[in-house]
Amino acid sequence: MKRFVQGQERSQGTLFPACLDEYVSDENPVRVIDVFVEELDLRALGFERVIPHATGRPA
Repeated sequence: MKRFVQGQERSQGTLFPACLDEYVSDENPVRVIDVFVEELDLRALGFERVIPHATGRPA
C-alpha cells in the first residue's frame, strides 16, 4: 500500500550516524540559519499547506 511509510529492516546498516547533528559544530553559522527559519511564520508569508496532515507527514 502506497499510503503507508515502510520502515527499514532492523539489521539494515546506515551510511550516516544516528544523528547528523553530531557533524555540525556549535559555532557553525548553519545553527543561526536553523533558528531563523524555525521562527518564520510560513502561513503569514503566504505558504499553503504549512500544517501537516493528521499522519504527521507534510503535504
